[in-house]
Amino acid sequence: MTQPKPLEGVPYLSLQEEFHSLQQAWFSRIEEIGASGAFILGPNVRAFEQEAAAYVGTRHAVAVANGTDALVLSLRALDIGPGDEVITSPFTFFATAEAISIVGATPVFADIDEASFNLDPDSVEQRIGERTRALLPVHIFGNPAPMESLRSLADHHGLKLVEDAAQAFGARCGEAVVGSLGDTGCFSFYPTKVLGCYGDGGLVTTSDDDLYERLLKLRNHGATAPFTHDELGYNSRLDEIQAALLRLKLEKLEQDVAARNRVAGWYDKRLEGLDLALPERPESGRHAFNLYTVRHPRRDALRACLNEHKVGNSQCYPLGLHLQAVFASLGYVPGDLPVVDRICGETLSLPIYPAISEQQVARVCELVASV
Repeated sequence: MTQPKPLEGVPYLSLQEEFHSLQQAWFSRIEEIGASGAFILGPNVRAFEQEAAAYVGTRHAVAVANGTDALVLSLRALDIGPGDEVITSPFTFFATAEAISIVGATPVFADIDEASFNLDPDSVEQRIGERTRALLPVHIFGNPAPMESLRSLADHHGLKLVEDAAQAFGARCGEAVVGSLGDTGCFSFYPTKVLGCYGDGGLVTTSDDDLYERLLKLRNHGATAPFTHDELGYNSRLDEIQAALLRLKLEKLEQDVAARNRVAGWYDKRLEGLDLALPERPESGRHAFNLYTVRHPRRDALRACLNEHKVGNSQCYPLGLHLQAVFASLGYVPGDLPVVDRICGETLSLPIYPAISEQQVARVCELVASV
């Protein structure tokens, strides 16, 4: 009896199965939207905002054009700008620090915890100074940041706390859903995210009524009423078609997060015993597993093997933001943040999404083990 051939390629992400499962319901809503003539900030956007706020556990949610705008508008709504400093992680996507610079403030980079990849509160505390106005932790890869410690630091020093939860919709710190633990929570709905649309989209959550009103104004050209503007704002609005899709996907979010955790368990079981550092889970709470990221000193050899066999993967992240050319004027040099510098040369994200099969995971792990 001939043995079945092993799977060759495994995509880093595949949305086809998800799309087909949602296609009929979504297309039906698109037809309704077309017939209604309401395409921007219409009833689906308003309903999604209410549903998302209820899920996260905040009084309000404001839908915006993308996750970067969610960060920028949050900082603007908190009156953070030139002369201010915001402490954040250098081990994240560029938009986190970019948003700080866009509003005219200065990003200050702290080191991270080696196991969780999240901000190290001790490193954060060392960098709080007279110009510090806010802390901006990132729930990296879907793993919640140490919010209790960071909240304590923010309260003690009179700082604002903005959550970058772009990769972590559905993650939890204890029983609290991320996005409900800061002054604002910022989400991205880029298609690769735990809750993603089929285009661009973003969301800001808050329980502060004044911040909510300011965010509504800022996302719509600073308008207080039609053709009435009292400050410069942005054109940052979610459209009805994406909101309709997000409403459908929010209904099955718990199912999707459970599936991601199940896939992560498959990886854990098959990679256990290798000299890899596997993803850490929160002691109390829930990882959303937007990405499954491992560490190994021979990361580049591992990546070469996966690429050779057409297995999707990603270097998240190969260079800390503190060493990016755009931030050279801030004066960071290699060695300033030793954990980040080391981690950036060792991390590799493996394929993970709700529809991936156990057979595909087994194939990825077989190749990892071979290296």
